[in-house]
This record gives sequence, C-alpha cells and structure tokens, in this order.
Amino acid sequence: MDIGTLYVVATPIGNLGDISERALATLRTADVIACEDTRHTRHLLDHFGIRVPTFALHQHNEREAAAKLIALLAEGKRVALVSDAGTPGISDPGARAVAAVRAAGHRIVPLPGPSAASVALSAAGLADERFLFAGFLSAKVGARGTAIMELAAVPAALVFYEAPHRIEETVADLAARLEPMRTLVIARELTKQFEQIAVMPLTEGPAWLAADDNHRRGEFVLIVSGPPPREGLDAESERVLKALLAELPTRQAAKLAAEITGQAKNALYQRALEIKGG
Repeated sequence: MDIGTLYVVATPIGNLGDISERALATLRTADVIACEDTRHTRHLLDHFGIRVPTFALHQHNEREAAAKLIALLAEGKRVALVSDAGTPGISDPGARAVAAVRAAGHRIVPLPGPSAASVALSAAGLADERFLFAGFLSAKVGARGTAIMELAAVPAALVFYEAPHRIEETVADLAARLEPMRTLVIARELTKQFEQIAVMPLTEGPAWLAADDNHRRGEFVLIVSGPPPREGLDAESERVLKALLAELPTRQAAKLAAEITGQAKNALYQRALEIKGG
C-alpha cells in the first residue's frame, strides 16, 4: 500500500463472502479506516480478524471528518474509506471527502467491488443498452412526482434505490406517471438470505407489493425499462404546444395542450422538454 494515499474500498452489500482479496489486504494494512458507521464496519472487520482503528465519516460530519482525513494523509498515514455497504460515494457518504482529498493534492485509489445497482442490473434481463442511476427519489410527494416526470423521456432504463417504509409510495408513483407498457424490476435484499428479484409489468408493481408483507421488507433496487418508441406529434399538436410554451411553464403548457388536442399529457410533456432543450 502506498504512503499518504486514500483507498476508496467497496465492501459487501450483504454477503460477506463478496469482499475481494485486494480489499481485505488494503483494510489489513491501513493505519486507520474512515467508515460510515463504526459499529457496522466493526462487524465486518471482526469477521475477518482485522484490528485497525476506525473513525466515523458520515453524511452529518463529512466536512469535519474530511479535514481529519486530510491531516492523517499529510502525516503519511495509510487511510481506507468505506461505507456501510457497497461503494462509497454512490448514494452513500464519501464523495465530498474524496473531492476534498483530491483538492489537497493527495492520491486516491479506488478498489472496485459490490454495488447494488450493478448487481440488480445484471440479473434484470432488460434489453436496454443504457441505464440512468437516479439513486433515492425525494421523500416529498410533489418533488418525487416532478423528478419522475423529468426522467420519463430519458432513453434508458431507470435505476432507483428505495427504503422499505417508502417502497409502496414510490412504486405507486412510478406506475401512475410512466407508460404502462414499461417493465419493472423489484430487487430486494440482494446477496442476502431472503434475496428476491421480481420482474413484472410496471402497472402490477403496487399489487405485487401488497400481496405479501415480506415483499415490502429489506433494502430495494428498482429498475424501470426505458420508454417505448414515441410516435411524433401531429403538426397541429406541435403548433399548439409551441405556442403555449412561449407563454407558460413547461408542465402547465403540456397539461393545457393535452386538454386542447386530446394528445397524451406524458407525450406532450416529453416533447416540451425536447423543445425547451433545443
């Protein structure tokens, strides 16, 4: 291991056997380990007999902890950065600390490993050639709905993370706001004992969750297939939409254009985003 280098180490998302030999060697030879939750990481370290000091670096103290991390690197210490599960900085703390370390001129070495998004995608079996990782949607109903509508036209599979207490609301919103012919993948408890990966039409998602209490337990990755091929708007609908966009906000223009032309609001909204984007 190099001196004065920050090692960004991916750790298992569930099954401890998924950790790499390189990750174990890095953790064993580190002078200190910065971790999201010291108690959680201690369970991992104890399992592999690793006795290295730790300190907390999480979303509520990342700025202060990054300063400590930089000071350790300046002393020539070997520092490893981990999150509770998966790869730091991907819907987990770490990105700000990494940016601060880079700005301070220290070397950063990433160690590849588990990520719930890639694990779910590998087993989804979707035909989409591209995907967009959207992470966690907002817990606020209005903001979540707006975000879904803004993602609706993206020509790629959409990948989300979600917590059990919000899974029903999020899936219901996705089913209500996206085209019904899309496919939904619900992946829960990945790599763990009760792992489950279910593939279904998007509209069946809410019923699948309601059918069994166990379907709503665990940590979730949701994948929605990309939008179906969109037929172009007729000339009159296009003219009406452009005229309204000149005077109104995008969402309002699309809604009013749908009422005037009878075209689907989603299609008009997607076209409006394209027009606004030039």
